[in-house]
Amino acid sequence: MALQFLFNLLIAFLWMAINNNNTGSSFIIGYLIGIVLLLLFRKSRPQTRPFYIRRLWSITKLLLIFIRELTISNFVVIGHILRPKLAIRPGIFAYETALTSEWEVTLLSCLICLTPGTLTLDVSGDGKTLYIHAIDVKDAEVMVKQIRDNFEQVIMEVTR
Repeated sequence: MALQFLFNLLIAFLWMAINNNNTGSSFIIGYLIGIVLLLLFRKSRPQTRPFYIRRLWSITKLLLIFIRELTISNFVVIGHILRPKLAIRPGIFAYETALTSEWEVTLLSCLICLTPGTLTLDVSGDGKTLYIHAIDVKDAEVMVKQIRDNFEQVIMEVTR
């Protein structure tokens, strides 16, 4: 992935040098030409690694999902704070993860901790179970499904 990105940058800078134009628009045009050239050369020889733009898109998607979940949970927590009567049901539930590497589990646990209203308390010794505290647990299965659909799938896209 890093080598593909460096080749793409090299092509963009070469494009700027050939045209004797050091503007941002010339760099962007060269960068887009580099993407097309790398894709064409990629078709000629099979590779096992995915094209780096896919991973970049997955990282962007993970960031956008996190920002969405952060915003939603902030409003939910503010709603709990502003209610005259406290109507929360705090609880702890176990979350079985399909993530395999320590880095993936750590990333998931950090994303859960950074989202208001939830906190990863512990990770089992084998790294397969996360124990999560939530400020309002109506249905643990719904929360497990939200974590799996929102974070876990995209983390797998980013890391694999």
